Amino acid sequence: MALIESTIATGGEHFQANREGMLALLERLRTVEQRTRDASAASKARFEKRGQLLPRERIALILDPGAPFLELSTLAGYCMDTLDPDKSVPGGGGIAGIGYIAGVRCMVTASDSGIDAGAMQPMGLDKSLRAQELALENKLPFIQLVESAGANLLKYRVEQFVRGGSLFRNLARLSAAGLPVVTVTHGSSTAGGAYQTGLSDYIIMVRDRSRAFLAGPPLLMAATGEEATEEELGGAEMHTTISGLGDYLAEDDRDALRLAREVVAHLDWNKQIQEQAPRAFRPPRYDAEELLGIMPMDHKHPVDMKEVIARIVDDSDFLEFGANYGSATVCGHAKIEGQPVGIITNNGPIDSPGANKATHFIQACCQAQVPLLYLNNTTGYMVGREHEQAGMIKHGSKMIQAVTNATVPQITLYCGASFGAGNYGMCGRGFHPRFCFSWPNAKTAVMGGEQAAKTMSIVTQAAAKRKGGEVDPQFLAGLEKKIIDTFDNQMDVFTTSAHLLDDGVIDPRDTRQVLSYVLSICREADIRQPHKMQFSVARP
Repeated sequence: MALIESTIATGGEHFQANREGMLALLERLRTVEQRTRDASAASKARFEKRGQLLPRERIALILDPGAPFLELSTLAGYCMDTLDPDKSVPGGGGIAGIGYIAGVRCMVTASDSGIDAGAMQPMGLDKSLRAQELALENKLPFIQLVESAGANLLKYRVEQFVRGGSLFRNLARLSAAGLPVVTVTHGSSTAGGAYQTGLSDYIIMVRDRSRAFLAGPPLLMAATGEEATEEELGGAEMHTTISGLGDYLAEDDRDALRLAREVVAHLDWNKQIQEQAPRAFRPPRYDAEELLGIMPMDHKHPVDMKEVIARIVDDSDFLEFGANYGSATVCGHAKIEGQPVGIITNNGPIDSPGANKATHFIQACCQAQVPLLYLNNTTGYMVGREHEQAGMIKHGSKMIQAVTNATVPQITLYCGASFGAGNYGMCGRGFHPRFCFSWPNAKTAVMGGEQAAKTMSIVTQAAAKRKGGEVDPQFLAGLEKKIIDTFDNQMDVFTTSAHLLDDGVIDPRDTRQVLSYVLSICREADIRQPHKMQFSVARP
């Protein structure tokens, strides 16, 4: 055994300051998330009058009671709907997450129809596409709870219309990949959105509430002059008795969700996954609560990432690989709730030995089929004459090649800084990690704001000198402040997660549970062999 001996002084001033800073960020995160829930719940009286359940009530009923549900991308679109952070309602107009239905792990999405009638909000398209991507990669049945007024025509953008076609393409891909698409159409599913219902393998519609048509009464009148009621054009009874679009007719939302659970239960989806005895493991030797005080709020302050590892891996047992070579890059083997994992993290910038060690370790984990976990905490690759002459570019490139071509699941967690090409070498979002999460204090940028400001100041002064002039010091100070503000305003998780540059921001104390959950998803996906087809299932 290679137990990590913690040296953190949990009663120290720095630890307490870090803890208070992390708790403040978590409070802000929960406040923003709650604002979205409250905005949706404000429609409760209207939903009850129609005999309907709110979107989150629907999700609660379709999921197995007490089973874990990992909600994704809760900050999607934050501050893209308004410049006032106190008024922004994130979430992208939808809810997405991975949970259990009748014992089957599924990707579950729902239109947040309590907000703007379920119209897709900024970044809602990207959030939906990411949910579909995760379902495809991890071989998960795809469950949709649909009720949406469609696109907001007052905010129409042609690029969203064109890119939106990918949503429907992915539904066809899911079906052809042997991953069932089950849809409950609780309310409206109109225009192009009608194909969200139509491209499903199993469709449940609700009497007197479901509406699915390419053109509703107003558009039909405008386009052809024809008059028709919503029920005649796309009601649940019509579709389940005449058009054949609907497979099951439910009496209300609860009945529809019951039917959806029965459909999933009858798929016999877990026939390939043999029941395994629970894996034996010991919890970490240190309290997860201490994760709140380990990471400094200022990325310029050093931290030993083995202190983080000690609080998330089984028995705090970490077999470090190449500890004395490229020591600022930490690599090693551990287990999380009995599941093997190779961990790569940073105690500073990545130098040539560190990059070479990480490359070797990634390839060795691929050989042994061990998933990789990247705990990002780096200001990038080392720079300077000595490092350039030592081949930093080529060694860093080898590491990036290894990350790009790794054949095992890769999971990324932004714990601190993730700057420059270090973001690439540590499997940043652009390198397609299977899952990607952030802690509230994480920062992502091409470089720190002060470095960017100094760089531009030097470049500006050099340009002026070549022309025989000088730069006003007051102008330079203003330029540096503007650049610092620009970088600082874009590098925190409330911006990066809003742009879907991760799959969500998590409480550090939940890290072990989240990692265990996604590792088990990846392991199950490797075992499962869905019956792939040339085409997706077509409606009769």
